[in-house]
Amino acid sequence: MAERDSWGERLPRTVGLLPAVLVLVGITIGSGIFRVPLTVAGRLGEPGSVLLVWVFGGVLALLGALTLAELAALFPRSGGVFAYIEEGFGPMPAFLFGWSQLAVLRASALGGISTIFAEYLRQFVPLTAAQVHYVAAALIATVGTLNYLGVQRAAVVTNFATILKYGALVLLVALAFTSSSGSVNNFSPAFSGALSLSALATAIVPVMWAYDGWADLSFMSGEIKDPARTLPRALIMGTLAIIAIYLLVNVAYIYLIPVPEMVSMAGTTPPPLIAATAASRIPILGSAGAGIIAAVVMISTFSSVNGTMMTSPRIFFGMADRGLFFPAIARISPRFKSPSTAIFLATGLGVVYVLFNDFQQLADKFVLGIWPFYILAVGAVFMVRRKQPDLPRPYRVVGYPFVPIIFLLASTGMIVNALMTDPKNTGITFGIILAGIPVFYVARAMGKINPVGGVKKG
Repeated sequence: MAERDSWGERLPRTVGLLPAVLVLVGITIGSGIFRVPLTVAGRLGEPGSVLLVWVFGGVLALLGALTLAELAALFPRSGGVFAYIEEGFGPMPAFLFGWSQLAVLRASALGGISTIFAEYLRQFVPLTAAQVHYVAAALIATVGTLNYLGVQRAAVVTNFATILKYGALVLLVALAFTSSSGSVNNFSPAFSGALSLSALATAIVPVMWAYDGWADLSFMSGEIKDPARTLPRALIMGTLAIIAIYLLVNVAYIYLIPVPEMVSMAGTTPPPLIAATAASRIPILGSAGAGIIAAVVMISTFSSVNGTMMTSPRIFFGMADRGLFFPAIARISPRFKSPSTAIFLATGLGVVYVLFNDFQQLADKFVLGIWPFYILAVGAVFMVRRKQPDLPRPYRVVGYPFVPIIFLLASTGMIVNALMTDPKNTGITFGIILAGIPVFYVARAMGKINPVGGVKKG
């Protein structure tokens, strides 16, 4: 068995600052920025509100990243959010996080993003609806195999793809403002009436699907070099890079496509890809625009699937290594030094989900299910400061306690609004999460799980 380091981790720490930032960016920029802006415009109908909700979503992600940075520096362990919840609130809430990831969230994320990859492959290869599912499943299996061969190999692929897609988005923005069909008049009037808080709260849900990934780097904290310095920097730098490109892309969309036209587009079935429509209005791209955008979407989603596969199995590995899951899941490949069994588990679940669900079903299962745990993870900063005030803290939350409090209030408001506006689907998601409570107590009574308690740097 591999020796544990001073934080209790057995995986080798091989990931530096730049690869860590690129992993975060690579996971986050998936399909959302190519789909969600049209949905948001359809719900809000005015440029000021559209840009405001993207700013709000970015601020919310940044507040979360600023807070998790303190916990990441304190507890750089595999599972990230799982470890923070365990330190703050104990093993049962941490088990619920892992349970929800196992039961629905991670497989849904892998399946949803890989489905978009397969759908855009249709631009180059004719595929039936059934074949889309098969291609998506094959992508998950391929990425799972790549990650089994080692985190460094997977990181090289993710880093290259992330640089490509980020550069392509920057180029799209730059070309947008050279288009003769665009107009600054598309931004006025910015607001046509009173802002509806309920409408903004409803629109923030798909926006946070696009931003989701800002916390995923924490899942592989056990493999980050010099984690006390690297993790806070990577979380904050990566989140800022995402906010910047998302705001620029949305400004470019509105510059090329008036929001009333976006509203009409959002009402069609199926709605067109807003990025392709925007590209078609850039003269220099001409008729090749749709194909170029399809290729960018495929690169983007591939990078996101690979990044998700790099991070999400570490949740299951961390659970098992902490005595909250079957011990066999904590196996490390002696040859490739990867959490092999956890990777095979995540791969298998993703393949099953994508074969039997379409994109919207997968996305609906994921979007709100993760946020109660973000609330717990951010709330853990208060609990850890109270319970372990003397721990050396390499990084402290900027603006404490206001930064985490604002995050908690805004996130809670979003969930409450979702329960009020879509009680059925939100209730089903939360029901699946809460079903883990009796599972925890039954498994503990049977001796199947045995929490090992906190492991501090010593």
